[in-house]
Amino acid sequence: MRAITVQDREADGYGLSLTELPYPHAAENDVIVRVHAAGFTRGELDWPGTWTDRAGRDRTPSVPGHEVSGVVAELGFGTTGLTVGQRVFGPTDWTRDGSLAEYVAVEARNLAPLPADVDHVAAAALPISGLTAWQALFDHARLQTGQTVLVHGVGGSVGSVAVQLAREAGAHVVGTGRAADQDLATSLGVHEFLDLDADRLEDAGDVDVVLDVLGGEIRDRSTKLVRPGGTLVTIADPPTVHPTDGRAIFFIVEPNREQLTQLATRLRDGRLTPLVTTTQDLTDAPTAITTRTRGRTIITVK
Repeated sequence: MRAITVQDREADGYGLSLTELPYPHAAENDVIVRVHAAGFTRGELDWPGTWTDRAGRDRTPSVPGHEVSGVVAELGFGTTGLTVGQRVFGPTDWTRDGSLAEYVAVEARNLAPLPADVDHVAAAALPISGLTAWQALFDHARLQTGQTVLVHGVGGSVGSVAVQLAREAGAHVVGTGRAADQDLATSLGVHEFLDLDADRLEDAGDVDVVLDVLGGEIRDRSTKLVRPGGTLVTIADPPTVHPTDGRAIFFIVEPNREQLTQLATRLRDGRLTPLVTTTQDLTDAPTAITTRTRGRTIITVK
């Protein structure tokens, strides 16, 4: 099969190439997915799991990309809940070859059924950003109707999904970004927008939840805005400053079939729209990974 591989950690993304690899092996409880569309996260070439397996052993050449939408081609021994020919989507395993390939082996628990009327490109943009936003708002911050949430980075993949989920949950949403993000933020439904280059962060007032994707000074200043009993959730790095009478949580997203199903339903119904601005063929993936664009670039595999 064709796949994008990387084997030089010092090449900083420029060591990516289109390669012929063996068809993947389906281990126990695995699914082999014939990839229709794949997503990647900028910076994933810096993740330890891109270069080593679960035991810490070198696994290069490795295949990047950790979001997949496609069709089940094969079931491993003991796999239940999915069938050959079924449309599925979800995150792939962190320490195994990823989705920038014609086929990928994934733990079945990572995947959820994809409705027939949902486009593979849209679905491939959702697993990591969608699950991250969902888990941050509802699992860790326990966001409730009527509460106020401050979402940093509304122009990004996680922030844009978080705004839509929070609005649907009945929260008052304050979004932050740069001036160029304001029109997008308004279209997503933020009640208030703060330009981090021109406005005072403190003008957001007291909030029940902060979702931080930026880290650093912005995250630390945001802790002062959290009401007693509130929560700051960050995916940037572990917090060094905590709210006076609240919680500060750092987490890494986890696969969850039930949550993926909820996201797919919203995607099908038009209640949730991931930010996809560009699609590229698998042969163009090396350039796409090293080129910064606004919104998500999804790789289509034909």
